[in-house]
Formats: sequence, structure tokens, C-alpha cells
Amino acid sequence: MKSFVAKNKNVKKNWFCIDAKNQILGRLSTRIAIYLTGKHKIEYTPHCDTGDFVIVLNVNKIIVTGKKKVKKFYYKHTGYVGGIKKISFQEMFTKNPEQVLRIAVKGMLPKNVLGRFMLSKLKIYASNTHNHQAQNPITLHL
Repeated sequence: MKSFVAKNKNVKKNWFCIDAKNQILGRLSTRIAIYLTGKHKIEYTPHCDTGDFVIVLNVNKIIVTGKKKVKKFYYKHTGYVGGIKKISFQEMFTKNPEQVLRIAVKGMLPKNVLGRFMLSKLKIYASNTHNHQAQNPITLHL
């Protein structure tokens, strides 16, 4: 008996829509990462893109537990000496709530070209509307 290996051209891509209202950031991110990698499918193959497209709505209504609003920080470096930049969760969430979810999901995906391609299939919106009605997304209730 031969093992099944999925090919990129044979995998059917679905569109899923998730409402992030009153969802916990980390738990929502893990569910999104599962759908982006394709681990919810039977034909999952680690080296192929078997994942689906995910649309996330109402990102500005995500909640975090504990004292993360005050104590969590995001860091980036400019490349120059002493060029480290630090921004708090609360500051980033008020400025760009989509970026908070994108960073959380990015950390759960593979750190290679395939992971970057999977992240491009994530569509995040702070409002309740999106412009992907033509793809007929399936609503997921998490």
C-alpha cells in the first residue's frame, strides 16, 4: 500500500469566515493557524500548502487574559546600533488591531517560504464587513 502525498494542484481551497468578537487572542490564533496550514484536512501534507483561506472579522473586539494589556510588548529592530523599538500591546491594539492578530498567527506558522505563503491567505478586518462575498466563505463558530 502506498502512502498518500498531496499535490498543490489537487488540493481544493475553501474560504472560512471567523467572527473574532469576544474571542481570546491566543486560542483564536491557534485555530486560525490550523486552518491556514491545513491540519484540519485528511490530506494534510507538511511540505505542501493544503491550507485554506481565512477571513477574520471584528478584530478590534478581541480580548486578552491576565495583565497582557499592560505587560505585553512587541519589539523590532531597525538594524542600526541601539535601534530597538518597543511598543506596548495596548498602544499597538489601539493603533492597528489587525497587526496584533497577524503577529500572533505568524508565530504559529512555519518559519520558511511556505509559512509566509500561508500567512498571505489570512484576511483580517477590524469591522464587520469584508469584500470576499464572491468566494462564498463558510462561517465558522469557534
